[in-house]
Amino acid sequence: MQLNPKLMNNFRFTRITMIVFIVLAIAYLASPQYLKRALIYQKVNIDDYKIFDNRTVAAGNYQPWDEAPGYKQKSIPEVYKPVFDKYKTVAFVVVRDQKIQLEQYWDGYSAESLSNSFSMAKSIISLLIGIALDEGDIKSVDQPVGDYLPEFKEGDKSKITIRHLLEMSSGLSWDEAYASAFSMTTKAYYGNDLPGLVLNQTLQREPGKFFEYKSGNTQLLALILARATGRSVSAFASEKLWKPIGAHYDALWSIDKVYGVEKAYCCFNSNARDFARFGQLILNHGQWNGRQVVSESYLNQALAPVSHLVDASGKNVGYYGWQWWMMKRRNYQLFYMRGLNGQYVVVVPELNSVIVRLGHKRAKERIDGNPADILTWIDAGLDIAEGK
Repeated sequence: MQLNPKLMNNFRFTRITMIVFIVLAIAYLASPQYLKRALIYQKVNIDDYKIFDNRTVAAGNYQPWDEAPGYKQKSIPEVYKPVFDKYKTVAFVVVRDQKIQLEQYWDGYSAESLSNSFSMAKSIISLLIGIALDEGDIKSVDQPVGDYLPEFKEGDKSKITIRHLLEMSSGLSWDEAYASAFSMTTKAYYGNDLPGLVLNQTLQREPGKFFEYKSGNTQLLALILARATGRSVSAFASEKLWKPIGAHYDALWSIDKVYGVEKAYCCFNSNARDFARFGQLILNHGQWNGRQVVSESYLNQALAPVSHLVDASGKNVGYYGWQWWMMKRRNYQLFYMRGLNGQYVVVVPELNSVIVRLGHKRAKERIDGNPADILTWIDAGLDIAEGK
């Protein structure tokens, strides 16, 4: 009896499909934990605190913002709205003279909604290092990292100092790749052993010579901070920073596993109003309601460009300090925190203003090294702050 060719083809297709499925299933089951999670979620999200374990950064006595007269009636100028929509903005807040001038939310987010900071957390770590220096927990930025982390005591890595980590010139082997499922950045984000990942790096360049933006540097700063203070990064941040600046809500800092360490290079989860407090602290030269939270001398160093370093293009670095970005716009000198999906806290000292933008996306294009979308948030914020 001759079999129907169509039935034979269907049988072959089903068999091949089953084989492919089995192979893929075996490959998935054999994959490391971080890769399984990366394959499931695929793209990072501002709500990723929901898929991670978290440590609470407790707020204290709430110190509310003043609100400018008629602030609820103000709106974003029409010319900017298409870009706000294009990059899926969820929050935009403008503060001037410690008063909220404008506040707007989208996509179901509100003044209470948590949102991932992504790399804005690097600037928070910088502030915490400054506080630890002020209090004597850390003696100097020129201390060798090996004073706190035994893995850096010997060999070439013994040359690396805390300063090198702050200014992104450690020369370590971290792979700052966001698109690859196999990069160290992906392993750090979805994995469960951050210390093992960052402590086993090797030295590739001489420290203190070249600027290379690497999240592993910030993660090492956090390990040093915890070792120096004897406390978790979240506990130290709560007592020394979050409570003193009068945050309204508890924040969540995502950790690599239960009882693990903070994903310090990213993943501080809060809301736009409370994020704005970091900018206001800079405007206040490190003070809050008469208390010196972080010394002005530290901030002066942290907000100075690391122009002695050379970047990949061979140019001296005039746009980065100690985990803080900087630029000029409309003749204003600006300092800012920056996150992967378009998270920004922009400080405008000449206008005594802070601009906060949170959202799902940012531009791929760069203008003078800055994500192109930031120019829209800055221009819209400046228009509001200038009263236009």
